[in-house]
Amino acid sequence: MKNFLIILVIATIAYAVNQQKSSSSKPSSNTQLNTSSIEDQRIQKAFRNQQSDIQVKGSGSVIKVLPDDTKGSKHQKFILKLASGQTVLIAHNIDLAPRINSLRKGDIVSFNGEYEWNSQGGVIHWTHHDPQRRHEDGWLKHKDKIYK
Repeated sequence: MKNFLIILVIATIAYAVNQQKSSSSKPSSNTQLNTSSIEDQRIQKAFRNQQSDIQVKGSGSVIKVLPDDTKGSKHQKFILKLASGQTVLIAHNIDLAPRINSLRKGDIVSFNGEYEWNSQGGVIHWTHHDPQRRHEDGWLKHKDKIYK
């Protein structure tokens, strides 16, 4: 009986040590949230300070799909709500990049583009490649497909 208790104690300690090691070696589920939070904070700061021309990345949920803007360069337009609660208008140039045809309210879209301040939360544009290579290429990601 004494040997059984010793084995049980050793097994319990070994299990606890193993659990602690495996949980500390796994990336935290908050890692992506922390990255998104940092980017959201950059966008919120730019909005508060009325700054523009800032390259940003992030993601949000589509809350409204707007009609395409067909005056001048054609743009697909929709509004994203970020995790912070801030909304931004995405103006995606569909003369230079493919249109997201399957976009629906509630979809998650990730982006890399340039933030421009406006009183309603801001606009993200340059979500496409720059054919003249003078600007950082941007993109949109929807359902694991990248549009640039």
